[in-house]
Amino acid sequence: MAHLTDIEIARAAQKRPIQQIGAELGIPEADLVPYGHDKAKLSAPFIAGLADRPDGRLILVTAINPTPAGEGKTTTTVGLGDGLARLGKRAAICIREASLGPCFGMKGGAAGGGHAQVVPMEDMNLHFTGDFHAITSAHNLLAAMIDNHIHWGNDLGIDQRRVTWRRVMDMNDRALRDMVCALGGVANGFPRETGFDITVASEVMAILCLATDLADLQRRLGDIIVGYTRDKAPVLARDLKADGAMTVLLRDAMQPNLVQTLENTPAFVHGGPFANIAHGCNSVIATTTALKLADYVVTEAGFGADLGAEKFMNIKCRKAGLAPAAVVIVATVKALKMNGGVARDALGAEDVAALRAGCANLGRHIENVKSFGVPVVVAINHFTGDTEAEIAAVQAYVATQGSEAILCTHWAEGGAGAKALAARVVEIAEADGADFAPLYPDEMGFFAKIETIAKRIYRADEVLADKSVRDQLDAWERAGYGHLPICMAKTQYSFTTDPTRRGAPVGHSVPVREVRLAAGAGFVVVICGEIMTMPGLPRHPAAETIGLNDLGQVEGLF
Repeated sequence: MAHLTDIEIARAAQKRPIQQIGAELGIPEADLVPYGHDKAKLSAPFIAGLADRPDGRLILVTAINPTPAGEGKTTTTVGLGDGLARLGKRAAICIREASLGPCFGMKGGAAGGGHAQVVPMEDMNLHFTGDFHAITSAHNLLAAMIDNHIHWGNDLGIDQRRVTWRRVMDMNDRALRDMVCALGGVANGFPRETGFDITVASEVMAILCLATDLADLQRRLGDIIVGYTRDKAPVLARDLKADGAMTVLLRDAMQPNLVQTLENTPAFVHGGPFANIAHGCNSVIATTTALKLADYVVTEAGFGADLGAEKFMNIKCRKAGLAPAAVVIVATVKALKMNGGVARDALGAEDVAALRAGCANLGRHIENVKSFGVPVVVAINHFTGDTEAEIAAVQAYVATQGSEAILCTHWAEGGAGAKALAARVVEIAEADGADFAPLYPDEMGFFAKIETIAKRIYRADEVLADKSVRDQLDAWERAGYGHLPICMAKTQYSFTTDPTRRGAPVGHSVPVREVRLAAGAGFVVVICGEIMTMPGLPRHPAAETIGLNDLGQVEGLF
C-alpha cells in the first residue's frame, strides 16, 4: 500500500468511535463533547478533576534543521506513539493543529504521513473543531475595540502612532503585511498604519497554548499590551474591557481535542503556534491532561531543535513545570546530504562523504539538546532510496556523539516500524537519567538571555541590536517584565539568520530587527533577520491542486 497517497491511506483508516478512544484513557463518555463521530473535546470539569493524579513520562520529538528534502517529525511522533502502544504501554500523542496558510501554501498538512498519521486527516488540516477561527475572532475583536475606543473619544489617551496590536487571519497573504486602515472619512474612524499577521503568530494563540484554565486564560488576555499613550504608558486589553468577551469566544477552543492515529492510539491535537515566529508547541492544557491519562506522552516541537526544542524547554517546560524524560531527534539521509552540500535534484545518488559532512548539523542539535540535561536518541526516518552504507554512516557518527541512531520505518509500516525506537525510548525514560534545567535563569537580563541563546544554541559570535532595541528591553525590565523568557523569531532553515547557510556554521552574527512584548503570553519576541510574521504563498501554492472529486471527497491535501 506504500504507493497510496497520504489522503488515500487516511481515508481507508479503520477508525473507532471517539468514545472508545476516550474510554481507553479512562475518559467517561459524558466528559467528551463530540464533534461528529471521530473528534471530541474534553470537558473542563473532567480536566480539573485530574489534578491529583501522577504524571506519565513526557517524550519530546524534535529534528535537525528542515530542508526541502523533508524530515518527518510529525510522522515520527505518530509512529513512536503507535510503537509504544504496540509495546503494551498506555500511550498518547500531543501535536499541534494545522494552519491553513502552510496547508494551502507549500508545507502541506500537519497530521503525519504514510502509515503514521492522525485521522481524520482532512478535518485536521482544514477547519477541524474551529479553534483557529475562534482565536482569529478573539484577536480581531480586540483590534476592533481598539479602533472603536479611539473613534468614540479615546478616553484612555491611546497614541494612534503607538498601537501595537495588529490584525490576523489564518492564511498566507503578503499583501496584508503593511496597510492603512480606517480610510474613507469621518464615519470610518481615524486612519492609521497597521497590518496583518498570520493567526498562528497571534499572541492570543500563544496565550491559549500556555494558559492552564479559563481563569488563567482571561487573566493573560487582560495582560495583553495593545499600545501606548503619548507618554508611553502601556494600554492593556483589560483597560478596554475586552478580556471577558475574548474569553467567551475562546471558551470551547480552550478545551483539548481528542482524535486517533491510524492504529487507534489516542491523539490530542490542540493549539498551533508557529515555531519560527512563535513558540511552536501544542497547548499546555493538552500536554498536562495527557500526562495524567497516559504512561507515555509523545509530543513534538516545531522545526529544528534550535527553534522548537529550545522554546519547548525554555518557555513551555519552564512555565508549565514540565520536564521531558527523553528527546528524540529526527533526521533523514536525504536531509543530511543536503546539509552536506548536495543539491536537491541529486539527493537520490549515494554520497556517504556529503552525508558525513552534513552530520555536523545533527551533531550540533544533539549537543544542544543534551545541554538541557536530557538524554537523546536519534531516529533515522527511512526513505526507500537510502542505502545501507548511508544508514551505517549516520549510526556510526551518532555513536561518536554519545548517542544512538535507530532506523525507523513507520512511514511504510506504521507502529511496527517504530518498535525499536519505542523500546529504546522506554529504556532511557525508565532509567530516570534526565536532569532537566532551562538554559538561563529567570533573573538574567533580556539581552543576556538573547545572547545566551544565540551563542550556546546558534553558536553565534555576537548579537547585533540598535540602541533603540536595547533601550526598549531595558524599559521593559524596569517595568517589571524582566523575568520573562525569550521567544526568538528566526529562520528555521539554518542555525544562522541566513536560510541558505546549512550545516553547522560558526563565526556568524545574529541581527535583532525588532522586539515585541507579549505580556499576556509571558515572553518577549525577538525578531531576527528577514523573518516574516505574515508569510506569503509560493509561485504555485498547494491550493492550485486541492479540490473535490466526483464522490465529494477532498483531493490534493498532503
